[in-house]
Amino acid sequence: MSVTMVKESTIISKRTSRKEWSAMESTKFEKIHTEIFDGADYASKIIAQEIAALIRYKTERNEKCVLGLATGSSPIQVYAELVRMHKKEGLSFQNVVSFNLDEYYGLDKTDNQSYIHFMHHHLFDHVDILSENINVPSGKIAFEHIAEYCTQYEEKIESYGGLDFQLLGIGRTGHIGFNEPGSKISSTTRMITLDYLTRQDNAFAFNSMADVPRKAVTMGVGTILKAKRIVIMAYGMKKAEIVRKTVEGEISSDVPATFLQEHEDVTFVLDENSAKDLTRFETPWIVGDCEWSKDLKRKAVVWLSQKLNKPILKLADRDYNDHGMSEILGEGGAYEVNIKMFNHFQHTITGWPGGKPNADDTNRPERATPGKKRIIIFSPHPDDDVISMGGTFLRLVDQGHEVHVAYQTSGNIAVADHEAFRFAEFARELYEHAAGD
Repeated sequence: MSVTMVKESTIISKRTSRKEWSAMESTKFEKIHTEIFDGADYASKIIAQEIAALIRYKTERNEKCVLGLATGSSPIQVYAELVRMHKKEGLSFQNVVSFNLDEYYGLDKTDNQSYIHFMHHHLFDHVDILSENINVPSGKIAFEHIAEYCTQYEEKIESYGGLDFQLLGIGRTGHIGFNEPGSKISSTTRMITLDYLTRQDNAFAFNSMADVPRKAVTMGVGTILKAKRIVIMAYGMKKAEIVRKTVEGEISSDVPATFLQEHEDVTFVLDENSAKDLTRFETPWIVGDCEWSKDLKRKAVVWLSQKLNKPILKLADRDYNDHGMSEILGEGGAYEVNIKMFNHFQHTITGWPGGKPNADDTNRPERATPGKKRIIIFSPHPDDDVISMGGTFLRLVDQGHEVHVAYQTSGNIAVADHEAFRFAEFARELYEHAAGD
């Protein structure tokens, strides 16, 4: 995978407009401006520099700097850099007014897992921000007063002229703040029921999954979109799929983060791993010229075969040309490429999956020696090992290898846990609500 990293530029000085971004050939499938860094550390420093520049700009004009702040693992390094800049470079937060995105419902500000505690631990206790300028949704408002409280939170943001800058992370459900799937683009600050996957991802901060609150108070999507400037962060392979859906997918309440496509000044900050599923990295030949390594050629040919539902040996010159792959055609055209690729993949097929003892294994993926091996099969679900690779499994045993199987789920359900629990929790909430009436 060829990735162009941001090394010396800053988001502040070299930000590209959404219109200009979508017009670039390599990013033509991306509907949100993205910047890709070679690591979260450097990315966090660049984001912190932009925030610091905004604070100083507002200070020079004797204006309040209104920041929307996020919690979670992604912004921790941003806050660490801001603290460093305060202590080492004299960055003052006395003109800053902060509004946090969300808070778990039911947690007190003294709870270690609360987001108000998180913010004090990582930022507020280490800078000179005025306590009266700190705003974090309360998780201890009586249920019957929640609607009124949320309205007041909205009004307070508006009283400062709205958010100058909003910092966001993204959950695997596509939530921004705690706006879970189903949230509307016009939604405002409110109480929301957390998706099971969100609670599962946040369970590490609690003693157990059962201790993770089921509800939270969150800014709405509409509130977030009113911010003058938005920076959203995502790091690591676990975020790659939701990043692709957010950046390249259609706008949908199923993925609330896609609503950011409607904002005129938003940047998605990524690292190599979280960006890997974007079209320009996953299938770079579609968007422009690329460096054709052996592995990339093989990947592209398999992709083309699957896309057209044609065997490799039946791919034609036009198939390659129509899908941006003409560069890999040599003098012999598709015929030569197809034969070469077919032979390569053919050599990965064998009746001796553990290697045939004392055989010529020059062109085989598995070595012939040693003749007997210890083998582990990872099976996502009991019986997947038999259904999906039963023949290989049997051959390995028959040929004398020591075979072990690691089952990765209990097999008690046929769908993902988070999907089952999501609907079960919805049914319970509905029942409790009906019983209350």
